Amino acid sequence: MKPRYRWTPGGPVLKALPYPQTPETAHQWLVDHGVAVTELARQHQVPRSTLVDLLRGKQKGRYGQAHRGAIVLGLKPEPATSH
Repeated sequence: MKPRYRWTPGGPVLKALPYPQTPETAHQWLVDHGVAVTELARQHQVPRSTLVDLLRGKQKGRYGQAHRGAIVLGLKPEPATSH
């Protein structure tokens, strides 16, 4: 399996997890690939606590930062652009 990140001089650039995921499979994917939630949050500019709440099932990811975090974790699909 190809890694979901690419190396740059500043370190790896992490991509969003593949859709569809459940909170459990997203957590397992992070563990299997050795990706820290903190680093994923930092690179996608989403609060770490939001990603943790999504992984624990405490947030649904309906709007705002939680929605963006759900897309990063593969819990929701990337919205299609209207243009």
